[in-house]
Amino acid sequence: MLRVALAVGLLCTGVSPAAAAADRQSRTVALPADRALLIDITIGTIRIEGSDRNTAEIAIERAAPTSEALSRIRVTIEETPSLVSVRAVQADGAMDPSLRTDVVVRLPRAAVVDRVQIAEGRLSIAGFAGRLTAEVHRGPIEGSDVSGTLRLETGIGSVVLTKARLLPNGLLRLRTFNGDVRLTLAERPVDARILALAVNGLIKSDIPLTMRDSWGPRWGEATLGKGEPVISIDVVTGTVELRSP
Repeated sequence: MLRVALAVGLLCTGVSPAAAAADRQSRTVALPADRALLIDITIGTIRIEGSDRNTAEIAIERAAPTSEALSRIRVTIEETPSLVSVRAVQADGAMDPSLRTDVVVRLPRAAVVDRVQIAEGRLSIAGFAGRLTAEVHRGPIEGSDVSGTLRLETGIGSVVLTKARLLPNGLLRLRTFNGDVRLTLAERPVDARILALAVNGLIKSDIPLTMRDSWGPRWGEATLGKGEPVISIDVVTGTVELRSP
């Protein structure tokens, strides 16, 4: 069951001055290895925190100028045997910046997050080592202490990962159309295939790359040891920066 607590007033909610109405909903769901999670919001933030738990705790906070406006953010949490779907989107495809949703998910470290989608806002990831596919249309993506299979993309914004690790059969695919990608590895990989592309920008790497940058797009690559797992980084306009001990 959803537990809804309505709080009106800035002192109680701690939300921005434009938001005079807010509420919080939460649910705990089973999230075994064969059950995936999907999260979709319009404007706001999503934070994913991995842990040793075997369930997923989902907390959703909505904020709006009025109680009536709050109802224009539709929240649904649907469960099937193979999928948990969390959606908090504005009605009729609206993109009203005064209507905000913040989601925090604490879940098993090796969980499968099939899709995260944010129209405008921020995605942050911590302590995660499973499978995650995420897209932010406008806004940054940041993560710390991450590994596994991560496909992270933003249209306008940066992608910044720190203390990232490569796992066998893992993948770090980081993309942005307009922004920088900065990847800091926790340890220097023995085995890896590294691919980096900057259509309009620069590539900087602590790991030596074979560069093709005499004209047009910059391209860098390297094969270490077995040539896997893969690091793939693409930017259209921006800088690629790969840091390693």
